[in-house]
Amino acid sequence: MSKLQHFSVVIVAGGKGLRAGGEIPKQFQPIGEKPMLMRTIEAFYNFDDQMRIVIVLPEEFRHLWNELCEKHNFRLSHTIVSGGETRFHSVKNGLSEISEDEIVGIHDAARPFVSKEVIGRCYREAFDFRCGIIPVIEERNSVRILTAYENKAFDRERIRVVQTPQVFPAGLLKNAYETPYREEFTDDASVAEDDGIQIKLVEGDEKNIKITTPLDLRFAEFLYRDNLI
Repeated sequence: MSKLQHFSVVIVAGGKGLRAGGEIPKQFQPIGEKPMLMRTIEAFYNFDDQMRIVIVLPEEFRHLWNELCEKHNFRLSHTIVSGGETRFHSVKNGLSEISEDEIVGIHDAARPFVSKEVIGRCYREAFDFRCGIIPVIEERNSVRILTAYENKAFDRERIRVVQTPQVFPAGLLKNAYETPYREEFTDDASVAEDDGIQIKLVEGDEKNIKITTPLDLRFAEFLYRDNLI
């Protein structure tokens, strides 16, 4: 990719991630004998080896990460910042390392199988259209809407499932994150949209799964072992 595009990514690994089971957060647990977070970093490095990579980690697990990097001889360049009270605060901390002229993606550490195609699509569109880009996939399940008094069927054709990376001109996103935190900020697009930033949807990938539970971890190991990714 052109150096003039100044691509960067903030990989959010600031949570404890204990729902996936194990004694350590999921981002440090192995997939194919290598910590998940390393595979996520490699996905972006393989897309653009000049990309600025910022990792948001819980302060108490920095030492563990350093040990894992030594154990696995992991030398890909990255900057570490400390996580915050919520994902919102963790992203804001990560954005402090990003300059306003960059195109920045925010990506979940627990999505290690994101493809070059999805990454490239998001960054190119954000660069070309100067707006927020989020990858989405279709919802294949039947869905229902809950109200205070009832539940009713909802047309799944009108629903898209959001993935990461969510990519923006960094100056726009940094400005959006100056707003006070609210509980309805569930992802970066919701913060950006609240600040008036246009959001454009692009095609995601069903293999770009988010690993949350022990079952997800087992499925991820299966995908890797059988070369399905």
